[in-house]
Amino acid sequence: MTVERGLRLMAGVMILLSLALTHYFSHYWLWLTAFIGLNLLQSAITNWCPAMMILRAMGLKDSN
Repeated sequence: MTVERGLRLMAGVMILLSLALTHYFSHYWLWLTAFIGLNLLQSAITNWCPAMMILRAMGLKDSN
């Protein structure tokens, strides 16, 4: 698995998890969904994402 695929997988899981937590526990979990969306937006603009550094440290390789 590459870093890019790992990042998409992690973002998708976190969004679905935050929506489930919102449904079953508290609407305040939507803040996590907003944070993930803002982080993805920031990453698209700056081409820098902390999660990508973590995934690389875990041994995932870049797609080039």
